[in-house]
Amino acid sequence: MAELTSMMNIGKEMSRKLASVGIDTAEELIFTGSKQAFERLKKAYPNVCLVHLYTLEGAITNTEYNSLSAEKKKELKEFSDSLKN
Repeated sequence: MAELTSMMNIGKEMSRKLASVGIDTAEELIFTGSKQAFERLKKAYPNVCLVHLYTLEGAITNTEYNSLSAEKKKELKEFSDSLKN
């Protein structure tokens, strides 16, 4: 089981927040997926924003969050926006 902080984009603070919503390992984050993990974080920490979702997706795909494709960013933004309603 790999530590969350071993993943790209995941620092100690994000690791702590993920652990607080039941995601303790890199494998658990990959299994959960970026959207579900973000949804859990959003419920526990209402101030998390779209960049956090990009960070999670980047960690799962081993991509710098700011290097995600425009199409993927659009998809994630639409998901994030849907949680506001």
